[in-house]
Amino acid sequence: MFQSLALVAVFGGFAAAEWVRGELRPRMAGREDDRLDIAILLVFPLVFAGVLTTSTALSAWLMPEQRGALAHWPWWAMVGTLLIADDLTQYWWHRLSHSSLIWPLHRVHHSAAYMSVRVVYRNNALYYAFMPGLWLSGVLVYLGFGWVYAGYSVVKIAVIIGAHSSWRWDEALYRIPAMHPVMWVLERTISTPATHHAHHALTQDDGVGHYAGNFGNLLFLWDVIFGTARITRRYPPAYGLADDREHGTERWATQLLYPFLRSRRRATALSWPPGRPPREG
Repeated sequence: MFQSLALVAVFGGFAAAEWVRGELRPRMAGREDDRLDIAILLVFPLVFAGVLTTSTALSAWLMPEQRGALAHWPWWAMVGTLLIADDLTQYWWHRLSHSSLIWPLHRVHHSAAYMSVRVVYRNNALYYAFMPGLWLSGVLVYLGFGWVYAGYSVVKIAVIIGAHSSWRWDEALYRIPAMHPVMWVLERTISTPATHHAHHALTQDDGVGHYAGNFGNLLFLWDVIFGTARITRRYPPAYGLADDREHGTERWATQLLYPFLRSRRRATALSWPPGRPPREG
């Protein structure tokens, strides 16, 4: 309950900021985007809760004697474990999703021609159903990480939502000379609007866009460690997929439910087998 209320509060706060700024209904959002973003808000909580519940239930079935076995661990040890089991695995899952193997499940996240809180969980339903970090988190909750996981999740959710929001909170801080050392550390530690917006850029030929990197979710540090980081302190002029601009937007239901629904559009990753490489076009 705490985790759900915190998610609503954080999401609602950033959504309110975008609404005040007139950006919650982006100019680049079309009818298919509106339908898709609403559907995601309904589907994602069900998939997220379903994976965690199933993982915990499987743990209870396979190792009933281990329930709460790690509850005596100090909080910092639990947080460190979660950063590896959840956030690092999500970095690699995200990175793998930019290969032709998983791209059809992640493509929808990049099909938005705008940045907003609406984009945060915009992925194919199977993208989260197969995410290793969610399954491992369910196991850790069973082993006794419950309250620490709840607190960790709130922090992670706040960072991820803030990194996707059209309210670029880091922009003002970059203008303050006294904040430059702090921002140097911060932008190399967690995901920020500048680094994550670059990942959603329409192109990476402008020196800002970097959809071949900046994969981090909570920790941008993973990108620094594994050599996929680009830090420019600038923001892309455009977002989305060149393929959609050339051939038209995919239907919302196809993007959400592929491969159960497949595209009838020519030149698309949402055919079977997938017909286009990552970043189509």
